Amino acid sequence: MKTLRQYLDDTPCEEPLKDLIELIAYQSIPIRDAFIDNQTYAGTENTYGEEQAALDKWADSHLISVLGKSGFVKAIASEEQADIVKFPDAFGDYAVVMDPLDGSSLIQVNLAVGTIIGIFRGGEALQKGEDLAVAMYMLYGPMTVLTITTGNGVNTFALNSEGLFVLLKENIQMPEGKLFGSGGIRNEWLSAHQDFITLCEQKGGKLRYSGSFVADFHQILTYGGVYCYPAAQGKPEGKLRLVFEANPIGFIAKQAGGAISDGKQDLLTVVPEKPDHRTPIYVGSKSIIESAESCMKGC
Repeated sequence: MKTLRQYLDDTPCEEPLKDLIELIAYQSIPIRDAFIDNQTYAGTENTYGEEQAALDKWADSHLISVLGKSGFVKAIASEEQADIVKFPDAFGDYAVVMDPLDGSSLIQVNLAVGTIIGIFRGGEALQKGEDLAVAMYMLYGPMTVLTITTGNGVNTFALNSEGLFVLLKENIQMPEGKLFGSGGIRNEWLSAHQDFITLCEQKGGKLRYSGSFVADFHQILTYGGVYCYPAAQGKPEGKLRLVFEANPIGFIAKQAGGAISDGKQDLLTVVPEKPDHRTPIYVGSKSIIESAESCMKGC
């Protein structure tokens, strides 16, 4: 079976970028190995006031250390850091944006969680999502799965018993599908979002929502539908972050024939204002995102 490196060698990616992708992908092994010893909460909050799991802090520290020592990366924007981490002496000129451990509240109940990664050329982390060189995520479920695009289609790899990522699915196209899931507190949803969810239900949609963006999106990528975390009463900016979460996942969605929106515009065209740039998110099958935007008009 084709390995991750063999796949990368068939892409136009430059050699240092191939090496960086592999380096990041195989950090899924130590991250997964750290689950058992990092089950609890750390007793701290990240810069956004969210309680950190022990593994949030461990994965963030581990990835920053590995990437810093590699020399490939000039800058890292991480969900667990208030500021962009810079490596001015790096010989490489890449910037990495990352959510080191998405869905970490699910670790104690053994549900799927993941790591979200985006890579930019040029050493700057605050770029438009459409300018990503690479978007990828590692999903820690029954299998450890890597989903990746280098801007020419979406492929999924699984970690085998020999510790190699081997091709599982290639040239993935997201079907239209009927799955839907929405974050937030229902009685705080805006009326336009409530109308959209009602529309999904009326069309026979099936509710799927775990609390892990990576796991929920992976279902949407496979079966089609929509994942959303909307604006809410008193929270017009939503909860999720454009830089670490929306852009890498949205880039993958678009490469698979889907779309991502804040309900009014393509999120991949938005220039981040700061690392903590929050945004409503609707991501999934293209026609369903168009329906969401129709519902949001005038909101």
